[in-house]
Amino acid sequence: MSAAGAKGEVVVEEPSPAERTVARRVAESRATVPELELTADVDVGRCLELLAERGSSLTAILVRACALSLGEHPRANGSYRDGQFELYSRVNVGIVVASEDTYLIPTVFDADRKPLEELSVEIEELVAGAREGRLTSPAFSGATFTLWDASTHGVASASIPAVPPQAAAIATGEIREVPALREGELTAAASITASLTCDHRILYGARATAFLGAVKARLEQAAI
Repeated sequence: MSAAGAKGEVVVEEPSPAERTVARRVAESRATVPELELTADVDVGRCLELLAERGSSLTAILVRACALSLGEHPRANGSYRDGQFELYSRVNVGIVVASEDTYLIPTVFDADRKPLEELSVEIEELVAGAREGRLTSPAFSGATFTLWDASTHGVASASIPAVPPQAAAIATGEIREVPALREGELTAAASITASLTCDHRILYGARATAFLGAVKARLEQAAI
C-alpha cells in the first residue's frame, strides 16, 4: 500500500493570502533570527484587583507593563540590523489578534505614555477593527515589540517568535490558580506564565532576564 493510500483520501488546500504571509514570516523568523526563550510564572492577584477597581482589560495591563519595562530596557525596544543595534525612542507595542487561520498584529503607538483606561479602549477598538477588516496598513506598522495575550485560548502557556526585526516578543497563557506560601500560610494565587522570545544578537543573558524580571515585577506589584 502506498503512503498516500495508508493515509486515506488526500485533500489538497491552497493557503489563503493571509496564511501565506504567516508562513513566510514565521519561516523568516526561525531561519534568520537566533532566538533565546525564557519563561516566568507571574502572580497577577493585584492585577485582578486592579481590573475589578478600574474596569480595564488584562491585555491593556499586559501592554502597559511591557511598555513601561521597555522604556527601562532599551535593548528590548530595538533591533539588530547589519551588525548594529537600533534603539527606538518610541515604544510601540504590536498586539496579536488571532483567528482560526491567521493572525494580525495592529500597533498601539506610544503605549508607555497612555494611561490604562485609554489603552483599554484603544486595544478594544484595534481588536475589533482587525477582526472586521476595517484597519488600514498604517495600523499594522511601526511596532517595536509584540505581545500575544493568549489567556482566552485555554492554554497554560504560549510562545511566539520574535517578529523581525524586533528584538523581542512576549506571550502569556491563561490565568490559573496555583498554591502559594504567604507569611507561612498555604493559600491560592492567581498566576500566568509569561514567555519571552528574543533575538539573541541584541538581547541576551542578563539583559533578557532583567527585562522579563521587570515585566514580572510590574505585574506582581500592579505598578502600572
